[in-house]
Amino acid sequence: MKVLLLGATGLIGRHCLSDLLATSQISEVIAPTRRSLQMKDQALHNVLVDFDRLDEYPELFEVDAILCCLGTTIKQAGSRERFKLVDYQYCMDAAELGRAHSAKSFSLVSAIGASARSLVFYSRVKGQLEDHLKELEYPSLSIFRPSLLLGDRQEARLGEAAASLVAPLFNPLLVGSLSAYKAIEANVVAKAMVNDCLASATIKPGSKPKVKVYSHDKIVKLASD
Repeated sequence: MKVLLLGATGLIGRHCLSDLLATSQISEVIAPTRRSLQMKDQALHNVLVDFDRLDEYPELFEVDAILCCLGTTIKQAGSRERFKLVDYQYCMDAAELGRAHSAKSFSLVSAIGASARSLVFYSRVKGQLEDHLKELEYPSLSIFRPSLLLGDRQEARLGEAAASLVAPLFNPLLVGSLSAYKAIEANVVAKAMVNDCLASATIKPGSKPKVKVYSHDKIVKLASD
């Protein structure tokens, strides 16, 4: 398989990259980034791009599958407009280009609570993206909705760092419908995404569009398959 990985420098994306490169079924991983990756591998094709002009790199989207781990925060982005550019527009641009070049599957890191009707701006943007991705009718669209992500971040997020110390203590208390809100390790989400990507290799041309949504328990199960 030939896979395009967006967000390869992020918390989940870094794990996805390592897992993809360690998988024999993957012949090439295309990783467009703003800065060069400090990793060398025969199967890795790291391309420096301007995400505001993704349509200038059509050859990058001639792949079997796309894993989209792009994401920021309003604080990091500096404004709501900039946040939406990264978390909605870049993802949507990539999905449209992939669909135009016959990619069979698209996997997205979204978030728990994503809904186009949410009163919370962050969740509303995530929900709008999910809804519009469904309209593209990918043969396989997989939406991953993790809650708090655990793992070593390259950038400092004091609030999340504090929450990550406490959250695991509450995980056993979150049962039933509340299990979706359990904190989860980023590498588990990445493993689930890669496993889902590999499963999409069996999709036949012209297959009926299928949408799969994964929250905590389903992500953990998929990661262990």
